[in-house]
Amino acid sequence: MTFRPVPLDEYPVHQVPLSMRHVATGDRNAYDRCIFHVFDHAGRALLIAGLGVYPNTGVIDAYVTLKVGDTLHAVRASDALGEDRMRLEVGPVRIDVVEPLRTLRLRCEGDGADGLACDLTWQAEFPAVWEPHHLGHTGDRLTLEGRRFVQAGGASGWIRAGGAEFTLTPQEWTATRDRSWGVRPIPGEQPGRAAEEQRTEGFHWVWCPIRFRDRFVMVILQEDADGHRSLNEAVLVRPGQRRDEQLGWPYVDIAYTPGTRVPTGATLHLTDAARKPVEIRAELLGGTPLAVGAGYPPAQDWQHGTWQGRGWVDRRRYDLTDPGDLGLAAYGVTDHAARFTLDGEVGHGIFEHGSFGRHDPSGFADFSAVAP
Repeated sequence: MTFRPVPLDEYPVHQVPLSMRHVATGDRNAYDRCIFHVFDHAGRALLIAGLGVYPNTGVIDAYVTLKVGDTLHAVRASDALGEDRMRLEVGPVRIDVVEPLRTLRLRCEGDGADGLACDLTWQAEFPAVWEPHHLGHTGDRLTLEGRRFVQAGGASGWIRAGGAEFTLTPQEWTATRDRSWGVRPIPGEQPGRAAEEQRTEGFHWVWCPIRFRDRFVMVILQEDADGHRSLNEAVLVRPGQRRDEQLGWPYVDIAYTPGTRVPTGATLHLTDAARKPVEIRAELLGGTPLAVGAGYPPAQDWQHGTWQGRGWVDRRRYDLTDPGDLGLAAYGVTDHAARFTLDGEVGHGIFEHGSFGRHDPSGFADFSAVAP
């Protein structure tokens, strides 16, 4: 096969002596994708959408999900990755970068009066924030290496699904987004002996982008079974601020529904530069497991980066109260729309959480352990 230059090769953005058609790794798990969280402050609706490309599997895919009540509406699309990487479109889903790091437009075409559709504009209110470098190993092999930034703002436009329509305004809706790229496991590769002999004992994860009126707070923590912190960040950002303010070593107390690991609320314990305690309380407004509809593991019906054939589009609805409808997907990382309170001020954001297997600080002894 003869490879010719692609449109992006016209721009001075190359990092290695390769065409922009290729990435600088032969790892099949190479990826580059984005995600949006859009929700109203009353807790009526939560929209999650994303688009990703997987250069070494030749796949581009996207999804849009909308939680209203106990129903999740989902649209997923997948196709062969083309040459024009500036065109962020697959099936009925399209993202336009109107002004980089400032304004983006997200659209999903419907398939009838009740089908999920949206046309919304995301507008930044705070600078984008780098997250810590993400690293993960399976045995001695590096299986995850990612770079990601996150940003908060408002949304305007509309969303329709199931006969309901929502009009979005920045005063009543919050929208966060992130962009990440690197190497991240996708289905289809045998993990080998190292994965079989060095199974993870436990994984505990909290990821919280929080939009207040005049400041943006980002909190991340990832812990192993014994509570060892492998990822850690807590920063406060203000518009025009020269440097982000570090908020110490975060601790998160989570209240769970008895007999489950489903959170009902949380308190984030932070520390400012003067060593003064900073406490943020989270009231959860409703959540969606990322594996339901959105293609994250352990979804059994579709996962990112997998070849579904050309022009594949799938639309469906899930009953979030029906275990039979969700299967193992109900036990993945869950994104909760949340109302946060800091120093008497109310803000809004996402409380993303997953706790699997042993986690000593929470008192979970193994994968079957739940809150008392």
